[in-house]
Amino acid sequence: MAWLILGLVLFLGAHSIRIFAEGWRTRTIAAWGEKPFKGVYALVSLLGFYALIVGYAQVRLEPVVIWQPPIATRHISVLLMLFASILLVATYIPANHFKVRLRHPMVLSVKVWALAHVLSNGNLADLILFGAFLAWSVMNFKSARARDRTQAEQQALVSDATAQPVLPQTSATLVTVGVGVVLWGLITFVLHARVVGVSPLG
Repeated sequence: MAWLILGLVLFLGAHSIRIFAEGWRTRTIAAWGEKPFKGVYALVSLLGFYALIVGYAQVRLEPVVIWQPPIATRHISVLLMLFASILLVATYIPANHFKVRLRHPMVLSVKVWALAHVLSNGNLADLILFGAFLAWSVMNFKSARARDRTQAEQQALVSDATAQPVLPQTSATLVTVGVGVVLWGLITFVLHARVVGVSPLG
């Protein structure tokens, strides 16, 4: 359990700098330079991810059951993962409706993914792992939207009449949904059982 907690602290801590220490981040980048800062950031993230994986693998060997989720939560989880997969793909395809409207589909994907796994798992390690990611994603999305509003206000003060907003494209959205469905199918029917060792379908 100690490795799991350490991994969460390092990984989510590194990814929470913009939530709790935006000013410190800006000053540090100015002092160190962007590349050294990103290098340390990546190193801490990788170490945290490694500790998280090792810790989770260890605690799964001796599960502590907190509650037994109803069968229905498994079906809800599978459905939620469809939306999580589409949102994940939306992060990387420009001008799709999800990215243009929601602005931060990656964070929302993590939120839906974490919620799905909190609902369908009742072991202590699962609740700690996915609960931590769920809490982080909620705070991260709130922080990101606040930065969006601040940036919009600053741009309004020095607005450029020639600047054109990004308009969502139906074709990009259809591709996003299609690739998302394929990704969801691969995870649900193939990869989850092979990589994690548990089928989400039971």
